[in-house]
Parts: sequence; structure tokens; C-alpha cells
Amino acid sequence: MTQVSYLGVGSNLGDRKKNIRRALSLLKAGGIKIEKISRIYETKSQGGPAQGKYLNAALKIKTSLPPFSLLKYLKKIEKDMGREKTVRFGPRTIDLDILLYAGKTIKKKGLVVPHPRMFERDFVLRPLREII
Repeated sequence: MTQVSYLGVGSNLGDRKKNIRRALSLLKAGGIKIEKISRIYETKSQGGPAQGKYLNAALKIKTSLPPFSLLKYLKKIEKDMGREKTVRFGPRTIDLDILLYAGKTIKKKGLVVPHPRMFERDFVLRPLREII
């Protein structure tokens, strides 16, 4: 069954726009249908070490993947695009987060939906408001 979900996407290393375009391409290659894409916003990093500005956007998607499978696929894209886990809230080539999943509340180890910090982050809420 296909579910409507919302993702956050961000990048602050390398060619940020190219990184976002590549992530969208990899999402599509995985059978995820992108319904809407917000504008891309440039924002300062929040928390973590001093680092460059982010480009952030939100996506409305349709997927047949259950929540944990979607998360696993997002993490695979991040890894394939060279994301390295260094410090918490550190710089990243690409960051993909499940913001909302099919109107469900999920509180399990490894996955909390709605995203637990999205309501504190204008760089998530602003693009999300565009596409909901």
C-alpha cells in the first residue's frame, strides 16, 4: 500500500545543490515517488561545531516502503553519497530525515515520527509548510 510521507533534506558540504539533486534521483531510483518539492532555503547550522551554511528543503513523497524500510533506504543513500558520522550535528554531504509518515505516530528505538526536533527548527517547518 502506498503511503504519503514527508522528508527533510539538507546538505552543507561540497556542491550542496548537486548533492540534493543526486539524493532526489536516488530516491526515485528506489521507487519513491516525489510528489512535491519545496523551495531550497539556505540556513545557518544549528548546534554542533562551527560549519558552513546548509541548503534545506522538504519533500512530499509516496512510498510503499514501511517506515523502518524507508529509514534504512535513506541511511543507505546517505552512506552511498559519502556521509560520515563524525560529531553530533556535524557537517554532512546529505541529510535525509523522515518528518511525517502516513499521519502515524511512531515511537520506537531508532525511529520517532513526527521527527522529534522538527517543531523547533524553522529550517524544517518553513519548507514543510510550502508542500503540506
